[in-house]
Amino acid sequence: MCGIAGFFNRSQSTKQDDYALIAERMATALIHRGPDDSGIWLDTAQGIGLSQRRLSIVDLSPEGHQPMFSADGRYVVVFNGEIYNFRELRAELESLGHRFRGHSDTEVLLAAVCEWGLEAALKRFVGMYAFALWDRQQATLHLVRDRIGEKPLYYGWVGDVFLFGSELKALRAHPAWRGEIDRQALVLFMRHSYIPTPYSIYKNIFKLVPGTFLSLSAANPVGKVTTYWSAREAAETGLRDLFTGSEDEALQLLKEKLQTAIAGQMIADVPLGAFLSGGIDSSLVVALMQEQSETPVKTFTIGFHESGYNEAEFAKAVATHLGTEHTELYVTPTEVMEVIPRLPQLYDEPFADASQVPTFLVSELTRRKVTVSLSGDGGDELFGGYNRYFWGRNIWNKVGWMPREIRKMAAAGITTVSPAMWDAAFQGLSPILPATLKQRIPGDKLHKLAEVLAVEHPEAMYRNLVSSWKTPIDVVLNAQEPETILTDKQRWADLPDFVLRMMFLDLVTYLPDDILVKVDRAAMGVSLETRVPYLDHRVVEFAWRLPLSLKIRHGKGKWLLRQLLYKHVPPELIERPKAGFGIPIGDWLRGPLREWAEALLNSQRLQQEGFFDPLAIRLKWDEHQAGSRNWQYYLWPVLMFQSWLEENLG
Repeated sequence: MCGIAGFFNRSQSTKQDDYALIAERMATALIHRGPDDSGIWLDTAQGIGLSQRRLSIVDLSPEGHQPMFSADGRYVVVFNGEIYNFRELRAELESLGHRFRGHSDTEVLLAAVCEWGLEAALKRFVGMYAFALWDRQQATLHLVRDRIGEKPLYYGWVGDVFLFGSELKALRAHPAWRGEIDRQALVLFMRHSYIPTPYSIYKNIFKLVPGTFLSLSAANPVGKVTTYWSAREAAETGLRDLFTGSEDEALQLLKEKLQTAIAGQMIADVPLGAFLSGGIDSSLVVALMQEQSETPVKTFTIGFHESGYNEAEFAKAVATHLGTEHTELYVTPTEVMEVIPRLPQLYDEPFADASQVPTFLVSELTRRKVTVSLSGDGGDELFGGYNRYFWGRNIWNKVGWMPREIRKMAAAGITTVSPAMWDAAFQGLSPILPATLKQRIPGDKLHKLAEVLAVEHPEAMYRNLVSSWKTPIDVVLNAQEPETILTDKQRWADLPDFVLRMMFLDLVTYLPDDILVKVDRAAMGVSLETRVPYLDHRVVEFAWRLPLSLKIRHGKGKWLLRQLLYKHVPPELIERPKAGFGIPIGDWLRGPLREWAEALLNSQRLQQEGFFDPLAIRLKWDEHQAGSRNWQYYLWPVLMFQSWLEENLG
């Protein structure tokens, strides 16, 4: 795992003597991603500079040093990630006459490109990666990102200089940098709590779309984007070639594909372990790791003393049953809150999934003992695990037949009563209410229900469910909301079921831009490589072939994963309500975080900065402080942007 960066100066405006200094500076900005080694390569005549920081995982010898040249000298690469099937590819390439100096997957990558060409080689790779490949013969730069988007890659022109890097801090290290905040991207951030691909927080700086590569040259500075793998095509192809075998056959195939993926991802020349929450996804990964390991797998869990947020006891029970070498750490609110000031530096652009904090803490714990950790991310999106897949469709089935005007009236009726009054009413009726209607903060939940009642179609309901601010243009000044895949139906997969469409949209939005960003930045912030077996593209493609009935059954998701896990872990250790990996942000904003937040949300400060409508922000803040509404999901994105702004532009 590494950090990569570079520049392409088409005007030769940079003094040649400064090239090395600039390349070194860009590499140094990424030292946390690669503390073991660094390297640069320059061709001042072409205006190209490549930088790399290395976290040594496979082939720890000098033969793994980057930038690396192909054997024929045509290509030079800086590579971030892993190609898990590099040994099989190497054997095939050796049979074709290629010879290798070392044992790294980077050297195999270069030989594969020489033998088959870039696009054909990419289609053979199984892995996670982002890399820059300079073709010296064609004077062309290729930027490549893996199929799902596990590894990040930013790029863009700043004047006459093209910049790219694993993180924005590398781009900001170039003297040509002139970053202007993109208010349209800020609108998207306020809606999603992350900035969706291809946008970034800066104008004219973009994230490379997963499954694509960008090729550009001095003659073609705009560049050409080529798609070598498509999640949409995988979903549509899977539905056309739907699995028709028995449940037992599906279970066996799933096990084989996950075993193959995990075996490849357990290859490392450094200590390796796994995150373990005690949930279905991570428990299954650990069970299959343990099945293939000669020694106990090292597993890691963070615990909280607040019972509503603590899953450490479940993880410990699973670890004990599987016989892993388990490490858990219970953290205090003070320790958690000490991470918050570090978030703008860790995440590099505004990011507001509050589980970023415990994710960083479990990464920090894990890095004390291992350099590589497998995780269970991706299971929800592929096998139907999120609650919205159940009750989103249920709500629409119950109310979607009504005329929209009637649903609007019902929503208006709910919202005319304040959440506090609804809470009081439910409290008064508590002795006679059935257990299913006894809810925490029922008034807040009823108001959220009202938000989705009046939507025009089920996809609009989904968009509402995944939005923090429902109408973010009301709070971001002088901005419009740009189009994304969620608003462009032309980019949706042609899928017959609302649940399948939600799963697809999560796969191409929430997963790469929230979940994978969260894990990558948190882990790489402590120089820990993370690997995600469920996102092996062969597993992804197989998951799309499975009928929905093998994913969601009897009101529960991940049915097939559960059946496989039950062969290793008793159901009673697993079966419990789904919980997130979060922290009590809402309560802390009324308590120990109040002073910090109040300073960031000061009306005069907001007015001077000019990004937000102070009245809209302060209304949410005051209602949250009064306890009449829980606005944590609205306030956290504002606070994360304000904190990021203070760190980067203060």
